[in-house]
Amino acid sequence: MSRKARKNRKSDPSNVIHPAFEDRSWHPLDEEIDGRRDQRYMRNVKPRSEGQQRLMEAIDEYSLTLAIGPAGTGKTYLAITSAVEALEKGEIERIILSRPAMEAGESLGYLPGDMHEKMAPYLRPLYDALGDRMGGKRVRQLIEDGTIEIAPVGFMRGRTLNNAFVVIDEAQNCTYGQLKMLMSRLGWHSTMVVTGDPDQSDLLEGISGLSTIADRLEALENIAVIRLGQGDIVRHPLVAEMLEVL
Repeated sequence: MSRKARKNRKSDPSNVIHPAFEDRSWHPLDEEIDGRRDQRYMRNVKPRSEGQQRLMEAIDEYSLTLAIGPAGTGKTYLAITSAVEALEKGEIERIILSRPAMEAGESLGYLPGDMHEKMAPYLRPLYDALGDRMGGKRVRQLIEDGTIEIAPVGFMRGRTLNNAFVVIDEAQNCTYGQLKMLMSRLGWHSTMVVTGDPDQSDLLEGISGLSTIADRLEALENIAVIRLGQGDIVRHPLVAEMLEVL
């Protein structure tokens, strides 16, 4: 490649790599400032709406819970909170968090690094929730010894997950077949929570399997399907207002 071509390539905004992708040693848990995350992680988590109350009760009571609702309703955060509490009480041996390797239609293939390095930026919300509940240093230790596993959906095939708390996040970006495969991984003495918003799928129309799966499983008495709404959004009030019209 000529010097001119290299210069043009560097100046092209489409070729600019985000620092998180450029630095292969970067990790979401490295961004604690003066240990402040570790200082505040012991706070208690309480439901802030009736829907959140129903979700927390369902997670405690059922082995499989589907949490369906818009952004900001605390689906993922409450699921991870329950997972951490179960681990701390010795009710499970490990936490497994999984997300489809897809974000707004983008591919991971062009990113540098191995699979864990490629996935790290996309799994940031899961790392954030874990760090808030346990502190970043402890989360890193538990990830290193295998007590906490964070993996893309494709890595779940063929496994049986015993004595585990499994959270499947962003499930609206899973196909019907993928969700069927994931839920059939549930093993003995395990809990699984599937979270997602069918209205925010990045898949082509009709490809996401979350709505169909939720509708079919809602008829089973041993599975909980909790549907959260605008009134359960706990972010800035404008979020709820925007989602009502968008």
